[in-house]
Amino acid sequence: MTSTIEWELYRSFLGVLREGSLSGAARALGVAQPTVGRHVAALEAGLGLALFTRSPTGLLPTEAALALRPHAQAMESTAAALERAAASIGDGVRGVVRVTASEVMGVEVLPDVVARLRDRHPDLEVELLLSNDVQDLLQREADIAVRMVRPAQDQLVARRIGAIAVGLHAHPDYLARRGTPADSAELAGHTLIGYDRLTPLVRAGLKRWPQLDRRSFALRTDSDVAQLALIRAGAGIGFCQVPLARRAPALVRVLPDAFELVFDTWITMHEDLRNSPRCRVTFDALAEALAAHASG
Repeated sequence: MTSTIEWELYRSFLGVLREGSLSGAARALGVAQPTVGRHVAALEAGLGLALFTRSPTGLLPTEAALALRPHAQAMESTAAALERAAASIGDGVRGVVRVTASEVMGVEVLPDVVARLRDRHPDLEVELLLSNDVQDLLQREADIAVRMVRPAQDQLVARRIGAIAVGLHAHPDYLARRGTPADSAELAGHTLIGYDRLTPLVRAGLKRWPQLDRRSFALRTDSDVAQLALIRAGAGIGFCQVPLARRAPALVRVLPDAFELVFDTWITMHEDLRNSPRCRVTFDALAEALAAHASG
């Protein structure tokens, strides 16, 4: 195996993995298709491994390619973190900070924070990675994370900003049409909005309310933003953060004594970034805004 293999070869390798073809990877990476082909061939030669096989639908990864994928992704995250750090070198708050949060937090809460940050620090660039999957800060997939669970890694700086309650809510128009359920049994006669796939958050809810399994929901989506939009549209009853439900248009809490989950909310970043001006001001701004959101 070649002792030194350039990062660009792994970058093209990841592009083909994600897109399933040389042409798709070339478009995604903004390079010529022959360049991607040469990179993959050079990587296979350097590693002494076959990484893809051809099929009628495109290029299929071999077992070797799938085994290498997480390591190449870690390299990609490290390269991106290096670029963000390099862009921030200099006086003042400047450069790129990458923040990860859930979809609903990113859409409903973070835009105001980002707008104020940019007003105060015009040389600051903010990247929002919105996902309900937990990103790995140790692998530098992001600089700062907003999480509904306490981080376990010792290498992370973590601040608890408060507890956020989640409960059942509906739009007043829906309740005017269908009535308000008086107890849990009456929920069966209503249109419920919920999940499609099991997640850690869903499993936590099922421990409390096993009757709310996937079959209970007439409207299913794993996007918490879509669930909130459906509730606001008057489509049915669904779970929503209590602070978000108070925003216009205001939603009505349904069966508050029977259905409530409370989640501690944390802001975290890698301890190596505690002295980074761009990360410190962003961390503090998020902590202040999210504490106000949790108590609102």
